[in-house]
Order: sequence, then structure tokens, then C-alpha cells
Amino acid sequence: MKTIISFKSINKLAIPATIAGIAEPILSITDTAIVGNIPVNGVESLAAAGIVGAFLSMIIWILGQTRSAISAIISQYLGAGKLSEVKTLPAQAIYLNIGLSVLVLFSTIFIIEDIFMLLNASGKILDLCVSYYSIRVWGFPLTLFVFAVMGIFRGLQNTYYPMLIAITGAVLNIVLDFIFVYGIEDLLSPMYLEGAAYASLIAQVVMAIMAFVLLVTKTDISLSLKLPLHPELGRLVGMSLNLFVRALALNTALILAVREATALGDQYIGAHTIAINIWLFTSFFIDGYGAAGNIMGGKLLGAKNYDGLWLLAKNIIKYGLVISLILMGMGVLFYQPIGLLFSKEPDILNAFYAIFFIIIIGLPINMVAFVLDGLFKGLGEMKYLRNVLLLATFLGFVPLLFLGKYLQWDLYGIWASFTLWMLLRGAALVWKFRRKFRPLLQNT
Repeated sequence: MKTIISFKSINKLAIPATIAGIAEPILSITDTAIVGNIPVNGVESLAAAGIVGAFLSMIIWILGQTRSAISAIISQYLGAGKLSEVKTLPAQAIYLNIGLSVLVLFSTIFIIEDIFMLLNASGKILDLCVSYYSIRVWGFPLTLFVFAVMGIFRGLQNTYYPMLIAITGAVLNIVLDFIFVYGIEDLLSPMYLEGAAYASLIAQVVMAIMAFVLLVTKTDISLSLKLPLHPELGRLVGMSLNLFVRALALNTALILAVREATALGDQYIGAHTIAINIWLFTSFFIDGYGAAGNIMGGKLLGAKNYDGLWLLAKNIIKYGLVISLILMGMGVLFYQPIGLLFSKEPDILNAFYAIFFIIIIGLPINMVAFVLDGLFKGLGEMKYLRNVLLLATFLGFVPLLFLGKYLQWDLYGIWASFTLWMLLRGAALVWKFRRKFRPLLQNT
């Protein structure tokens, strides 16, 4: 079937992908807002949620990279008309993913206090980090299972079911957050930060069940593990390893930012937690077009339709720019109210408002990086994505971060480093795409 590159066809994939993508940051934002308004140890709870959230995001992103690899391979086979040749691959990838997640779970749970101490957590914040993580971590294998299933659906050019899974999990988590964190008079005592952890865990269980049911009932793909190993498993592992290294570099930046913000003081890590949640929300919002590029790009490459691939890249960047400009306008218009959603603490708000403008200005830069990042994953260019992240992190982000620390730029230095990081990533992807695919165009 010929792939049509149009506003309608792109948005048919991008809109559900955007909704699915923003479900997670909306969930994190809601957690942050609810936790930040806890009447007992509110500042410490917000700091702990930010530290644990950053660490969990790191290990989930590192091991969740098989989602992109599965999606890329399936979409390429679909474009080449050979989908039946990869039907045993998804189950093998899922079992590999779950096995790795269980290994990581048991390798971290006994040393987690030491890990959070490395992130500068101490005293009450450290205690809250440990109790929060000890509950949240059990949902880790479930999250990776859901990620893998979403990758399968994306490879099949379907973003609708991943959207349903994500929305269900987000809504359930938000409802349970209010119930467990604040309690119900005469029925349930407030559980505060631990309540937020239980809300997340229950939502993850429901999402995993839903993903399993949809995969079994809506596709021909079996979860039965069949041998021999599929020939493409090696390529999938290779892609995943490149993305694994890439995710290590990516999370080096995120974790270093949390560590430096924590060292500045409670109000600064609180402000940084708010800022990073908003940054992730806008990133995932823009990333819907990256997901469309991922899904359609792999299929176009499999069909060797390079003119269509070039048109796809131009269109998703154009649509992504419109979204980023809308988000910029909303950020300017609601500059003060956005902060008040998360905290009423004057010190936290003052620190946040001082750097919020950097996030707003960086939105178009982020758009180019995220949209082309998604497209490159669909094309299977995992090695290049790895190299770009390594260079942007260790030659851009890290030097500027520590220069800012030396010059006492505080949060300004952290967020200036993020902006440079994204600028380097986007520029490298634009250069590579033009250099590789422009010579292949028939209609130049």
C-alpha cells in the first residue's frame, strides 16, 4: 500500500501519538502539583519526587529503547511488504526487555539509599526518596512491557491503541493521586508522598493488562516465545544497544542537572522539578510529529520512497513549528499562573520564574531536535543518534553546566546548558538528513 504524505495522514498518526506522549508528562506534572501542595513536608516531598522521578526516568529510558527498535524494524518490513517474516520477533524482544528490567530492579533496590545520596539527597529528603522509590520501582517491568507493546503498534502504523493505553493510565493515576495523597474523610487517611507512589503503581498494572489484551485481540502477533531466534533479533539488539548508550548520555545530562540543582538548596530543586516537568510536557507535545516521522519514515524507507521521505521531513518540521509557537504563546500568556499550579512556596516560585523564560525561548530549538530524532529512529539510524547525543552531552552540556557552576549562574547555568544541548542535537540531525537523502531524490 502506497504511503500518502499529507496533512491528514500525518496528523492521523501524530495527534494520537501526541496525546499518548503527553499523558506521561501530564501525569508527572499532576504528581508534582499534588505533591508540591502536601501540607506536611511539602517542600521536601516535592524535592524527593523530583529526584526519584529523574532516576526512574533514566532507567526506564535506558531499557525502554527496544520500543523504537521494534517499531523501526516492523515498519520497514511493512513498507517492503514482508510483515509476515517478522511475526516471531516481537515476543522475543518483549521477553528480553522484561528480563533486563527484573535484573535492574533487583540490582538497585538494595543500594537505592546510596544512589540517592550520590544525587545529593540527605536528611528528610533522602528518607522520602527511599520510601517513594521502594513502591514505584515494582511498576518498572510493567512499564517496559507497555513500551514494547506500544512499539509494536507503532510499527503497524497504529497510534490509536497506544493513546488509549496512555490516557487510561494517566486518568487513573490522577484520580488515585487525589484519593491516596490527600485521603477521604472518615474513609482513608492521607498517605502523602507514599500515596502518590501507590497511585502510579496501580495505574501501571492496569496499563500492562490493557496492553496485553489489545495486543492479543487486535493483532496477529503472538506472545508465545518461539525458537529459533529471529535473524533480525541481532539487529534489534544492536539498535537497542546504540540507543542504550545514547540514553546513558541523555540521562547523564538530566541526572547532573538534578544533582546540581539539589546542591543549590531545597527551593532550587523544587523549582527545577517544576521546570523539568514543563520541559518534558512540551517536549512530548512536540514529539507527536516525531512519532509520525518515526512510523511513516520507516515504512517509506522500506519502500525506498526517498521523495516521500523528504516531503515527510519538511511537513513534520513545519507542523511541529506551529505547535511550538502556540506553546510559546501559552507560556508567555500564563507565565505566573503556571508556577502557582505546582507550589505556593514563594522561594520555589521565585526561583522558577527566574528561569522559565529560557524554557519558552528554547521550544522551537527543541522541536527540530525531537521531530528529527523520531524520524531517525524510524530510519534505523541509531548509531548516528548515539554519536550525536554523546557529542552534545560531553562537548556541550557538561562543559557549560560546570562553567555555570564555577561562575555561580545557579539555575540559569543549568537551563542554558539544556538549550545548548538541544541546539547541537537539532543542528547535527538537519545536517545528516540533508547530506544522506538529498542526493537520492528523483524530483530535485
